[in-house]
Amino acid sequence: MSVHARIRAVAGGSSWLQRALVVGLALSVLWSSWAVPPTDLGARVVRDVLLFLAIPASLAAAHGRDLGYHVDRVALRDTLILAAFVLPFYLVGSSLPSIRAYYPMWETSTALGEFLPHTVQQLLVIVAAETYYRGLLCVGVSEEFGFKSVFISPVVYALHHVGKPPIELLLSGPTDVLFGAVDYHSQSLLPSIVAHGLGLTLLDWLALHDPLFPPADVLAALRWLPVPL
Repeated sequence: MSVHARIRAVAGGSSWLQRALVVGLALSVLWSSWAVPPTDLGARVVRDVLLFLAIPASLAAAHGRDLGYHVDRVALRDTLILAAFVLPFYLVGSSLPSIRAYYPMWETSTALGEFLPHTVQQLLVIVAAETYYRGLLCVGVSEEFGFKSVFISPVVYALHHVGKPPIELLLSGPTDVLFGAVDYHSQSLLPSIVAHGLGLTLLDWLALHDPLFPPADVLAALRWLPVPL
């Protein structure tokens, strides 16, 4: 019996929506249980690529489902719009003391021989994350769940941001909804991968340099936010 046939046999009469959500929940628990050293980017890549990329992609392939791995004119247009929308958040955020103290998440420097390999590994983490949150839990079930699929993963996404700067935790849920809505519209992961991946790369680069904006001015402008900055 082939691997695909075995998966179908184990799944029994359950629907694709049920299988995707059950597997999604199991992967979230496994991800949280599989501790990796916070300073070891290589270990993070292994965990995330296996749990959030390989398993969802294999499950989708076994059932002939699309997680959003395609590019067309709509996806390209939505990618440009989303990237332009989130760019100011990364630019301003890079001047916040809490963000500068946390990023880069894994040690690197401005030397290209060190920063580029760091970026490639980090992008693998991003692709894996987008495959799970916006692929398996959004685009992958959108045919059955409709636009409501956009609201499946925000709570899980926020929980996985616990321990990061408070402002990032505060924005994680709305960011998940935004990324999911754009990917849902284009039925492609390209917008969220580019906005998330290149945005994080830009944030790392900026955090390694002097602030673009005076931190005191940024703190004064955002003092109304209910979290420490």
